[in-house]
Amino acid sequence: MLDHISIPVTDVDRAARFYDAVLATIGLERRRERPGAVAYGPAARPAPVFWILAREPGSAAPGVGLHLSFQAPDRASVDAFHATALRCGGRDGGPPGLRPQYTMPFYGAFVFDLDGFKIEAVCRRDE
Repeated sequence: MLDHISIPVTDVDRAARFYDAVLATIGLERRRERPGAVAYGPAARPAPVFWILAREPGSAAPGVGLHLSFQAPDRASVDAFHATALRCGGRDGGPPGLRPQYTMPFYGAFVFDLDGFKIEAVCRRDE
């Protein structure tokens, strides 16, 4: 089981504004900040689960080979995640919908964040 994950971003303040809005749609909030880093997680968990960090030379590069999937509580949250990400400058990577080629139930949406990382929200509940 993963404890947390981080990605490098070119502009922490810009990325934080994007993730503040997008992750709020699935119940994650800004939990910690330090110079060059912002962390997100659910209010009920003591430690953050997702960090954005100022990009340094040799950092991981964005691209299709890596994507991050966030658990959404319901399908409406997946829809809101996708719409909010696009409204905040993200690019569509796959609209909300069922993905029967994956383990069902699976309702998800994909976007590319402002740095080009592919992020996803998924609900694994039948509705």
